[in-house]
Amino acid sequence: MEIRQLIYFSTTFRQGSVTRAAEELMISQPALSRQIRRFEREIGTPLFERVPTGVTATAAGVALYRHALAILDLAESAAEVAVLAAPEAETVEVGLAPGLPGAWVDTLLSAVSKHVILARINFTDADSDTQLRMLREDRLDIALVHQPPPDGLVSYSLGEEEFGVAVRPAESMSTAETWTMKQLDGLRVLVHAKNQLPTVHYPLISAAHEVGARPLWQFANYTHHAEACADAAGANVAIMTRAEAERLLPEWTWARLVGPSVVLKTWSARQPVTRAVVATVDNAIRTAFPIP
Repeated sequence: MEIRQLIYFSTTFRQGSVTRAAEELMISQPALSRQIRRFEREIGTPLFERVPTGVTATAAGVALYRHALAILDLAESAAEVAVLAAPEAETVEVGLAPGLPGAWVDTLLSAVSKHVILARINFTDADSDTQLRMLREDRLDIALVHQPPPDGLVSYSLGEEEFGVAVRPAESMSTAETWTMKQLDGLRVLVHAKNQLPTVHYPLISAAHEVGARPLWQFANYTHHAEACADAAGANVAIMTRAEAERLLPEWTWARLVGPSVVLKTWSARQPVTRAVVATVDNAIRTAFPIP
């Protein structure tokens, strides 16, 4: 006996007509008639009598109808019972620092999906200082930041990326594959403000000083509107990673910055005492980024 057969039988019983039941079930009348006859053969007794107005249930049909309704009610609630019995997924709040490559985020989500079944990731875009403050205030579970996490946190280096120069398409050097720090001398250069990328601020200025370059640094806080910030500052070049340039300045040409190069490092950080699911998600992230 199949649930489908009970649905066909109970609908026909309720409608008192094979034709009307077939319309409700959205199948053809001959097909429903065949199913009813097959079901009667399996049961071993007639369930309906044919009358001029349609069909009427036999004593066996009436008795079976009561059981059919109970079985169908149980079948309908089976999925709900299973869902209610299953453990509920816990939300893990993860911070994303500016410039984090989209491929890294995809890798993170894939690792969590593979290794942590009962976790739901909720991302927050925020600079490193803001994330670390949210971590201390228990408003964030895991911070992905661009500065070394302070002592007392469980932290791990995820990796690093090279900085480069994003150049407006109209600039004569927009087709160059590399830029030297010396070439930035005298140019208005858009750079993330110190609070957004503190570990890059001083190395960048120091690197320019070492080679005698004096760029006109235009520091700005931005996560989405880099081009608007560059327009407002009158900057035709911007210092950022390739992933960030592809996302924020897709029409600009990106080139590696060399002589000397500057890198953007990323760490994960969390509180040492935390929920089990947070520690499990953190371990999954570490597995996905096995950087010594």
